[in-house]
Amino acid sequence: MERKSINEMAIASAEPSNGRAPFVPAPRASEDAGDPSAVVHLELVRCIERLHRRYLDLFRVDLTRLGVEDLSPAQVMMLFTIGPDDLSVRDLIDRGYYLGSNASYNLKRLVESGYVERSASPRDRRSARIRLSEKGRQLCDLVRTVDATYHRLVARDETEARDLDTTFRTLRRLEHMWTNALRYGESRIA
Repeated sequence: MERKSINEMAIASAEPSNGRAPFVPAPRASEDAGDPSAVVHLELVRCIERLHRRYLDLFRVDLTRLGVEDLSPAQVMMLFTIGPDDLSVRDLIDRGYYLGSNASYNLKRLVESGYVERSASPRDRRSARIRLSEKGRQLCDLVRTVDATYHRLVARDETEARDLDTTFRTLRRLEHMWTNALRYGESRIA
Protein backbone atom coordinates (compact mmCIF):
# COMPACT_ATOMS: atom_id res chain seq x y z
CA MET A 1 0.00 0.00 0.00
CA GLU A 2 1.35 3.39 -0.98
CA ARG A 3 2.06 5.69 1.95
CA LYS A 4 0.82 9.26 1.49
CA SER A 5 2.39 12.30 3.08
CA ILE A 6 0.41 14.49 5.44
CA ASN A 7 -0.01 17.07 2.68
CA GLU A 8 -1.32 14.51 0.20
CA MET A 9 -3.86 13.33 2.78
CA ALA A 10 -4.86 16.93 3.51
CA ILE A 11 -5.38 17.63 -0.19
CA ALA A 12 -7.49 14.48 -0.59
CA SER A 13 -9.66 15.28 2.44
CA ALA A 14 -9.93 19.06 2.02
CA GLU A 15 -13.38 20.33 1.19
CA PRO A 16 -14.28 23.85 0.16
CA SER A 17 -15.74 26.00 2.94
CA ASN A 18 -18.12 28.86 2.21
CA GLY A 19 -17.56 28.57 -1.53
CA ARG A 20 -13.81 29.06 -1.22
CA ALA A 21 -11.17 26.80 -2.68
CA PRO A 22 -9.93 24.10 -0.28
CA PHE A 23 -6.94 24.92 1.88
CA VAL A 24 -3.82 23.08 0.78
CA PRO A 25 -1.05 23.30 3.38
CA ALA A 26 2.51 24.08 2.39
CA PRO A 27 4.96 21.18 2.67
CA ARG A 28 6.10 20.64 6.24
CA ALA A 29 9.74 21.32 6.87
CA SER A 30 9.91 18.02 8.75
CA GLU A 31 8.62 16.14 5.67
CA ASP A 32 11.30 17.72 3.55
CA ALA A 33 13.94 16.77 6.09
CA GLY A 34 12.70 13.17 6.23
CA ASP A 35 11.78 13.36 9.94
CA PRO A 36 8.01 12.91 10.26
CA SER A 37 8.09 13.32 14.05
CA ALA A 38 9.50 16.86 14.15
CA VAL A 39 6.97 19.68 14.46
CA VAL A 40 7.96 23.22 13.59
CA HIS A 41 6.52 25.85 15.94
CA LEU A 42 5.12 28.00 13.13
CA GLU A 43 3.33 24.99 11.63
CA LEU A 44 1.70 24.37 14.99
CA VAL A 45 0.58 28.01 15.20
CA ARG A 46 -0.88 27.86 11.69
CA CYS A 47 -2.69 24.62 12.57
CA ILE A 48 -4.20 26.23 15.67
CA GLU A 49 -5.38 29.17 13.58
CA ARG A 50 -6.99 26.86 11.00
CA LEU A 51 -8.65 24.81 13.74
CA HIS A 52 -10.06 27.96 15.29
CA ARG A 53 -11.50 29.16 11.98
CA ARG A 54 -12.90 25.71 11.16
CA TYR A 55 -14.50 25.49 14.59
CA LEU A 56 -16.15 28.89 14.16
CA ASP A 57 -17.56 27.70 10.80
CA LEU A 58 -18.90 24.54 12.44
CA PHE A 59 -20.25 26.49 15.41
CA ARG A 60 -22.05 28.90 13.07
CA VAL A 61 -23.81 25.93 11.43
CA ASP A 62 -24.72 24.50 14.83
CA LEU A 63 -26.16 27.83 15.98
CA THR A 64 -28.31 27.96 12.85
CA ARG A 65 -29.56 24.43 13.57
CA LEU A 66 -30.43 25.55 17.10
CA GLY A 67 -32.39 28.49 15.66
CA VAL A 68 -29.96 31.12 16.94
CA GLU A 69 -29.76 33.68 14.16
CA ASP A 70 -29.10 36.80 16.25
CA LEU A 71 -25.62 35.94 17.59
CA SER A 72 -22.22 35.18 16.13
CA PRO A 73 -20.08 32.30 17.44
CA ALA A 74 -17.77 34.83 19.13
CA GLN A 75 -20.72 36.34 21.00
CA VAL A 76 -21.86 32.90 22.19
CA MET A 77 -18.33 32.13 23.38
CA MET A 78 -18.49 35.38 25.34
CA LEU A 79 -21.52 33.93 27.17
CA PHE A 80 -19.31 31.03 28.27
CA THR A 81 -16.63 33.47 29.40
CA ILE A 82 -19.19 35.19 31.62
CA GLY A 83 -20.41 31.82 32.89
CA PRO A 84 -22.32 31.72 36.19
CA ASP A 85 -20.53 34.80 37.52
CA ASP A 86 -21.58 38.38 38.09
CA LEU A 87 -18.70 40.32 36.49
CA SER A 88 -17.57 43.82 35.79
CA VAL A 89 -16.96 44.60 32.13
CA ARG A 90 -13.26 44.98 32.97
CA ASP A 91 -13.22 41.44 34.45
CA LEU A 92 -14.84 40.09 31.29
CA ILE A 93 -12.24 41.78 29.07
CA ASP A 94 -9.38 40.44 31.20
CA ARG A 95 -10.81 36.95 31.49
CA GLY A 96 -11.55 36.58 27.80
CA TYR A 97 -8.55 38.39 26.32
CA TYR A 98 -10.93 40.67 24.43
CA LEU A 99 -10.11 44.05 22.98
CA GLY A 100 -12.12 46.82 24.63
CA SER A 101 -14.04 47.99 21.54
CA ASN A 102 -14.72 44.44 20.38
CA ALA A 103 -15.98 43.40 23.82
CA SER A 104 -18.16 46.51 24.07
CA TYR A 105 -19.83 45.84 20.72
CA ASN A 106 -20.43 42.14 21.45
CA LEU A 107 -21.66 42.86 24.95
CA LYS A 108 -24.07 45.49 23.61
CA ARG A 109 -25.49 42.90 21.17
CA LEU A 110 -25.84 40.31 23.95
CA VAL A 111 -27.71 42.77 26.16
CA GLU A 112 -29.97 43.94 23.30
CA SER A 113 -30.78 40.33 22.39
CA GLY A 114 -31.64 39.45 25.99
CA TYR A 115 -28.82 36.96 26.65
CA VAL A 116 -27.03 39.15 29.20
CA GLU A 117 -28.34 41.42 31.95
CA ARG A 118 -26.40 44.60 32.62
CA SER A 119 -26.79 46.72 35.74
CA ALA A 120 -24.95 49.49 37.52
CA SER A 121 -22.56 48.38 40.23
CA PRO A 122 -23.96 49.07 43.71
CA ARG A 123 -20.55 50.39 44.84
CA ASP A 124 -19.74 52.51 41.80
CA ARG A 125 -22.64 53.65 39.59
CA ARG A 126 -20.18 54.37 36.75
CA SER A 127 -19.19 50.71 36.58
CA ALA A 128 -21.46 48.08 35.00
CA ARG A 129 -22.03 44.54 36.25
CA ILE A 130 -23.05 41.79 33.84
CA ARG A 131 -24.50 38.31 34.22
CA LEU A 132 -26.26 35.79 32.03
CA SER A 133 -30.01 36.07 31.74
CA GLU A 134 -32.19 32.96 31.77
CA LYS A 135 -32.13 33.06 27.95
CA GLY A 136 -28.31 33.14 28.02
CA ARG A 137 -28.13 30.21 30.46
CA GLN A 138 -30.51 28.18 28.29
CA LEU A 139 -28.43 28.81 25.18
CA CYS A 140 -25.26 27.75 27.01
CA ASP A 141 -26.99 24.52 28.06
CA LEU A 142 -28.02 23.82 24.44
CA VAL A 143 -24.49 24.47 23.20
CA ARG A 144 -23.07 22.13 25.88
CA THR A 145 -25.40 19.39 24.62
CA VAL A 146 -24.16 19.83 21.04
CA ASP A 147 -20.58 19.98 22.28
CA ALA A 148 -20.99 16.68 24.14
CA THR A 149 -21.75 15.04 20.80
CA TYR A 150 -18.51 16.36 19.30
CA HIS A 151 -16.62 15.28 22.40
CA ARG A 152 -17.92 11.72 21.95
CA LEU A 153 -16.74 11.79 18.31
CA VAL A 154 -13.25 12.96 19.29
CA ALA A 155 -12.81 10.77 22.37
CA ARG A 156 -14.35 7.46 21.33
CA ASP A 157 -12.31 5.32 23.70
CA GLU A 158 -9.89 5.56 26.61
CA THR A 159 -6.85 6.10 24.37
CA GLU A 160 -8.47 8.97 22.47
CA ALA A 161 -9.65 10.50 25.76
CA ARG A 162 -6.03 10.46 27.01
CA ASP A 163 -4.83 11.93 23.71
CA LEU A 164 -7.39 14.71 24.04
CA ASP A 165 -6.25 15.41 27.59
CA THR A 166 -2.62 15.51 26.46
CA THR A 167 -3.51 17.88 23.63
CA PHE A 168 -5.36 20.17 26.03
CA ARG A 169 -2.44 20.24 28.47
CA THR A 170 0.00 20.96 25.64
CA LEU A 171 -2.13 23.85 24.34
CA ARG A 172 -2.40 25.29 27.86
CA ARG A 173 1.39 25.05 28.20
CA LEU A 174 1.79 26.93 24.90
CA GLU A 175 -0.64 29.59 26.11
CA HIS A 176 1.32 29.95 29.33
CA MET A 177 4.66 30.14 27.48
CA TRP A 178 3.35 32.75 25.03
CA THR A 179 1.87 34.79 27.87
CA ASN A 180 5.20 34.75 29.70
CA ALA A 181 7.04 35.69 26.51
CA LEU A 182 4.78 38.74 26.18
CA ARG A 183 5.07 39.64 29.84
CA TYR A 184 8.77 39.07 30.42
CA GLY A 185 10.33 39.03 26.97
CA GLU A 186 12.00 36.19 25.13
CA SER A 187 15.24 36.34 27.11
CA ARG A 188 13.54 35.35 30.37
CA ILE A 189 11.71 32.29 29.03
CA ALA A 190 14.60 29.83 29.26
